Amino acid sequence: MAGRAPPSGLSEAGYAAWAAGEVARWRTRMLKSPGAFDKATRGVQGRINEIIPEAVHTTLTTVIEKLTRTILTGADLTTGAILRDATLEDRDRRALAVLDSYRKTAAVEGGVAGAGGFWLALADFPALLTIKFKLLFDLSAVYGHEADRFDERLYILGLFQLAFSGAERRAEVFRGLEVWDLRAHPTDFEHFDWRGFQREYRDFIDLAKLAQLIPVVGAPIGALVNWKLTERVGEMAINGYRARALSRS
Repeated sequence: MAGRAPPSGLSEAGYAAWAAGEVARWRTRMLKSPGAFDKATRGVQGRINEIIPEAVHTTLTTVIEKLTRTILTGADLTTGAILRDATLEDRDRRALAVLDSYRKTAAVEGGVAGAGGFWLALADFPALLTIKFKLLFDLSAVYGHEADRFDERLYILGLFQLAFSGAERRAEVFRGLEVWDLRAHPTDFEHFDWRGFQREYRDFIDLAKLAQLIPVVGAPIGALVNWKLTERVGEMAINGYRARALSRS
C-alpha cells in the first residue's frame, strides 16, 4: 500500500497531524542507511555493470534520456483541471483513487507483456515508463500543482528518481526534494545526470523485469511487478506532495 488508508471523521487540523505522522515515517525510510542486503545487491549489480560494454551503457543512457525528455516535455501528458481549494484529506483520497486506477492499468499491461515472450516484455519497458510518468502528472494536478511549469516537471522527475534509486542515492535525492520550494531550479535538462539516472532505474528493476521473461509464470509476474512498481511511484508522489502541502500550511 502507498501508506495507510486515511482515517475518517477527523477535523482538518486532526487530519493534518495524521498526515504529518505519515510523512515523518516515510522520511525515516527514505533516509535510512543502506543495510547489508542493499550493499550486497549494489555490489553484484556493480560487477554486472562493469561487464556490460561501454557502448551498451551509452546506448541505454541515450534511449532513456530521449524517452524521458519526450515524456516530460510532451503536451500529451498534460493533466486536466488542477484541483484547487481542496482540503489535504480530499486530495489524499482522490490521489489514492487515481493510483488504484493506474496500478490496474500497469498490471494488465505487464501481464500481457509477460505472456508474450521476449519482444513484448521488452516493449513493456517504455510503456511502463509512460504509465508511471502519467501517474505523476495526474497526482501533481490532484495536489494543486501546475505540471506544465518546468520546475514542477523537474520535481516530477525527482519523485521518479526517489522511487527507483538505491539507498545511498535515495537520501541525496530526498534531501533535494525536501527543500524544493525554498530554492531556485534549473531552466533546462542540460546539467541533469542522465547516466546516473538510467543506471539507478535499470538496476532497481532489472531482476524483477527479467523474471517476466520466464515461460508460463511470466504473465502473473509481469502483472505483479508492474503493480508494485507503479504503487511505489504513487507512494513517493503522495507523500512528497503531502509534505509540500504541510510545509505551506
